[in-house]
Amino acid sequence: MTTESVVPAQVDNSSDTPDIPAIVRRLRQTFATGRTRSVEWRKQQLRGLERLMTENEAAIADALDKDLGRSPFEAWLADVASTAGEAKAAAKNVGKWMKRRHRLLELSQLPGRGWVEYEPYGTVLIIGAWNFPFALTLGPAVGAIAAGNTVVLKPSEVAPASSALMAELVPRYLDNDAIAVVEGDGAVSQALIAQGFDHLLFTGGTEVGRRVYEGAAPHLTPVTLELGGKSPVIVSADADVDVAAKRIAWTKLINSGQICIAPDYVLAEAPIRDRLVDKIREAVETFEGENAGGKRIVNERHFDRLTTALAATKGTVAVGGGSDAAGLKIQPTVVVDPDPGEPLMTDEIFGPILPIMTVQNLDEAITFVNSRPKPLAAYLFTKAKSVRERVIKEVPAGGMVINHLIFHFATHKLPFGGVGPSGMGAYHGKFGFEEFSHRKSVMTKSTRPDVGAFIYPPYTEKAWKLARRLF
Repeated sequence: MTTESVVPAQVDNSSDTPDIPAIVRRLRQTFATGRTRSVEWRKQQLRGLERLMTENEAAIADALDKDLGRSPFEAWLADVASTAGEAKAAAKNVGKWMKRRHRLLELSQLPGRGWVEYEPYGTVLIIGAWNFPFALTLGPAVGAIAAGNTVVLKPSEVAPASSALMAELVPRYLDNDAIAVVEGDGAVSQALIAQGFDHLLFTGGTEVGRRVYEGAAPHLTPVTLELGGKSPVIVSADADVDVAAKRIAWTKLINSGQICIAPDYVLAEAPIRDRLVDKIREAVETFEGENAGGKRIVNERHFDRLTTALAATKGTVAVGGGSDAAGLKIQPTVVVDPDPGEPLMTDEIFGPILPIMTVQNLDEAITFVNSRPKPLAAYLFTKAKSVRERVIKEVPAGGMVINHLIFHFATHKLPFGGVGPSGMGAYHGKFGFEEFSHRKSVMTKSTRPDVGAFIYPPYTEKAWKLARRLF
């Protein structure tokens, strides 16, 4: 995921800088009281988070419009509905998730009982991203709260209206002594990481993710990294091209393509390549008929990055290509057969530009994807079970969707996370609860009768033979 730097060299010691040690100390003191461990507290906070999202939908939509030019529908779908639904489901299920998981022990361990005890890590830090400020800050908080932790939330300063609204709303709906919002720039993130949290989740770009990981390492802080990369779409010759084109275009245009799991490039088999391009053009014209000016980009730096990459392409611009520097807008653009080594094909795009590469067959498509870093998501359009199963087995990715895109993020029934350069760890639903919990092994034994006394010294030959049979 393309993002701003969050780990600069110096910390700002001005009067506007929050007293980070004091905030973290307060949350640790709260955790030490044990009150966040109760199922009642967890449910109360999760229901409060659901209300925060649903009761302030209009204010959230307004903040997202100011930060990103997001439409009210996209604001509701991507940030409000997903986060509220995640919190509601967690409140319903957290009691079940918390229960001990008993395991049947081996014969050699009997008599005895063993189970997995889920316990919270303690005080955790969540550093959110600007492209979906609420879903990628408050969404991960669902798992952290469900696990019984106290939480520091650090929204992205690149979405200032959303960050300010979170800072206003969270204290009104959630436990102030257990959940805190800390606003600020990269220096604040650095100062937070230096506190040595019990767990840290960061959403952002791969390069910044490396620096966050390095910052956490001296404290041995466990880290969950939700990063990005170039998520491919393979369109097989047998695919339903009409549906594929609409779904690819719709997904690419959400939030102006500024999504870590947006389709970053398409690999289309030669027989259907031209038809796919034509159908994507038709879909763009239909979807964006009232928005001829282009899609809003978050800031000038990202606008310049995208227009520079587009100007450097060796491919054919088949759709769009225009831009408006004054309005920071770029037309939805399709580039056919760019050079594999140019920026559009080496850097994460994070904008409304879609390269389409021609491949001769599925072998070539799989080889191309696997020659590059493992993506956060991979997509495939096909009608054939054999093609589907082959791609699932041969293409590594954080997640995969067949015949659609990005919907694996929207369910709390599946884990969401990356692999390799696209991240580590996963959350959503029960998987988020487990990500923010320590799975403690517990075994209990009876003392009378003292079964197994034969293992005490002195070690007789008879005892050794018995031990060999048992162990």
